[in-house]
Amino acid sequence: MDSAIEAARRVKHIFDESSALKTRCASVLPNLIADAARKLIVALRAGNKILTCGNGGSAADAQHFSSELLNRFEREREGLPAVALTTDTSTLTSIANDFDFSQIFARQIHALGRQGDVLLAFSTSGRSPNIVAALQAAQARGLGAVLLTGRDGGPAASKLQATDLELRVPAESTARIQEIHLTIIHCLCDLIDREYLGEHQ
Repeated sequence: MDSAIEAARRVKHIFDESSALKTRCASVLPNLIADAARKLIVALRAGNKILTCGNGGSAADAQHFSSELLNRFEREREGLPAVALTTDTSTLTSIANDFDFSQIFARQIHALGRQGDVLLAFSTSGRSPNIVAALQAAQARGLGAVLLTGRDGGPAASKLQATDLELRVPAESTARIQEIHLTIIHCLCDLIDREYLGEHQ
């Protein structure tokens, strides 16, 4: 079989798999995403901030969300307070060196987090020790939490309190989970913009 034909079939399979998962998530996640957006909006309206974190591709998701708030999403508005805990390499490496990599987010949350802030954490497996530690630090500082996961939610999901929210993607593939996480980010940003700017004309 021609390799180009096989490659094209593989690409179509990936698109089909991604589309099917999006359709499934469209039936199970909208209410939870709306609740998460409301949680973030309440915090922002009260003058609080959003702290975001994740590892690898999830770090990129955390930074993506914070950039959409600090700058803009699809429409012009004033910046909203969000801090990605993944971007300061001096802080990250010093904490990892002096303490442990599992503490790279937790120590920042203890320093920067204030009661009423919200932690928006990303982990496709829910098994990242630094995400688990971040959630524990958030609880100690009086922050709410929204956790984006996949698979079975892992240990991170079990650390959530009753008032926290988990947006779990029903899939095993890291790549497919991350694709849905990106869609969730855009849903959250859209709902936040609608709160601040009204309906899109």
